[in-house]
Amino acid sequence: MYASEKLSKNGDYLLAFRDPSGAPLEPRFLIDNKDKAAITESDVKKLIRDAKERHVPIGVIAARDETQLRQVDRDCRWSQEDGIWILRTTRGWFRRDLDVLHRFLERMRTEGADFLQKNAAMSEEVRRTLVDLDEVDKELKKAAKAIDAAAGMTGKYRLRLTSLCDNTEAQKKPPQRQQDVSSIKQAGD
Repeated sequence: MYASEKLSKNGDYLLAFRDPSGAPLEPRFLIDNKDKAAITESDVKKLIRDAKERHVPIGVIAARDETQLRQVDRDCRWSQEDGIWILRTTRGWFRRDLDVLHRFLERMRTEGADFLQKNAAMSEEVRRTLVDLDEVDKELKKAAKAIDAAAGMTGKYRLRLTSLCDNTEAQKKPPQRQQDVSSIKQAGD
């Protein structure tokens, strides 16, 4: 990936995939990192304006974490507004989102920025896929918590049982005589 130096205005960075020689490819992205309590509609409008000024077809709002995204942002993480494609993401989701979008971005490069505009059903599927992946991510976090809780409980009970075993006096049984064992076997036959 190509990443520009921090921009003095109009977003934070320009980002693009690279060709085999290392040159940045179209389409480029204007990345606007946000580190505030919540993303606002004015942040989205500013990103659209800045992307238009730089002639960049894709704008990305990258929040620090998902709590900064409004419900509307989470429900529609990939959309087009005023001719600019907007990806609402987090720093943790960004790499995964680029992996999902990579083939579409290649097609945008070869067929033009309006590739997804011409294919509304495909654009809607991308939007739903990103939302579904976010749900998978939430379930994985829940599963990780459950695994951690189970591991903690297992360790706790292991220590408890070990302590019980260590603190219980061993009851000594008198050794059985060989003759008693033989008479028991004969009685069973």
